[in-house]
Amino acid sequence: MTEKVILNTLDYPEPGTLANYERTGGYQALKKILAEKITSEAIITEVKASGLRGRGGAGFPTGLKWSFIPRHFKGVKYIVCNSDEGEPGTFKDRDILRYNPHSVIEGMLIAGYTLDAQTGYNYIHGEIWREYELFEQALDDARAAGLLGKNILGSDFSFELYAHHGFGAYICGEETALLESIEGKKGQPRFKPPFPASFGLYGRPTVINNTETFANIPYIVRNGGQKFLELGKPNNGGTKLFSVSGPVNKPGNYEVPLGLPFTELLQMAGGMREGRKLKAVIPGGSSVPLLPAEIMMQCTMDYDSLAKAGSMLGAGSVILIDDSVCMVRALERLSYFYFEESCGQCTPCREGAGWLYRVVQRIERGQGRPEDLDLLIDVSKNIGGRTICGLGDAAATPVQSFIQHFRSEFEHHIEHKRCVDGCH
Repeated sequence: MTEKVILNTLDYPEPGTLANYERTGGYQALKKILAEKITSEAIITEVKASGLRGRGGAGFPTGLKWSFIPRHFKGVKYIVCNSDEGEPGTFKDRDILRYNPHSVIEGMLIAGYTLDAQTGYNYIHGEIWREYELFEQALDDARAAGLLGKNILGSDFSFELYAHHGFGAYICGEETALLESIEGKKGQPRFKPPFPASFGLYGRPTVINNTETFANIPYIVRNGGQKFLELGKPNNGGTKLFSVSGPVNKPGNYEVPLGLPFTELLQMAGGMREGRKLKAVIPGGSSVPLLPAEIMMQCTMDYDSLAKAGSMLGAGSVILIDDSVCMVRALERLSYFYFEESCGQCTPCREGAGWLYRVVQRIERGQGRPEDLDLLIDVSKNIGGRTICGLGDAAATPVQSFIQHFRSEFEHHIEHKRCVDGCH
């Protein structure tokens, strides 16, 4: 790096610096572990008790995931952070890297200690170069303070951490495609099994967690898993960052307890813009099912409530859609994204995503046929569950949910060759 990159704010003149992080208890969890020689089993027990679930979208229990790593394996093991934030509607992880990078570093250090790994990589999305520079600066500062490298803080624990810059490929957000990319190969998902816990980076045991997941680990170690759990609700421990976008007065990232009613999150985001009425919400990023406003208004923001409603929490990427939006045009845009981002490895996804986009485009252009809606559902069902990774499902899910909840708009488009009145 040629210069130190700092983003200034009114409240924190140097957000993301080591000094600011330490003022709020930063690295105390790591120091506690090293001073008290806390066992790996004890740390994993606390992470399990916290109810922390993967914040990248899948929601898999973090403590359980860590327990899969063979801790007594004689050889190299790796810790990998997935900061390849490419899901449409998601922009939380870049804020963590921008304003609180040391929480990720400390979380990865604790994971390395717990799982007896000596090396870590943070794979950062290719379109956020400033955040990459900030993270590199944070790594330099941590090394200078003796918090990274050999014999950390005079202990027998050594851990080195590197930033790895991606190139903006959505597919590299899939954990095994990410590993392939780090290894210098084409970013395409691997067949599973074997899973990364036994055969990961360079064929070695590897744990992969999301940026926000690692950032929560220091709090859990400092305060205990039970306290973190109580911040949320059973099976949905802690707080969660929600990226709220769309026609609201204050779009942005909001950290709230899991289980908060959606109506309260909407109020925090300033409510709908004047003159606009909420029509639908995609609650977890573009790859999860859309929900009509009347259903979403009854939900709380947690994994279980949204699953019961027929959608998913995903990465917490809340995309709001108002009554001026044509659902056919919105689906066309999403379908084009997945068509373009398919890596082409699996035939159902490579061919099917193109089919979906072209049929939706046909309807949008006023050339749709009555049988097209059933064709879209049929094609989408023949993609879902038939690919190596979840991108095929991600392409199919919006098609199914949009038609399920707003079929009349699609039928109107086909019959009248234009949008419903008031939409565009």
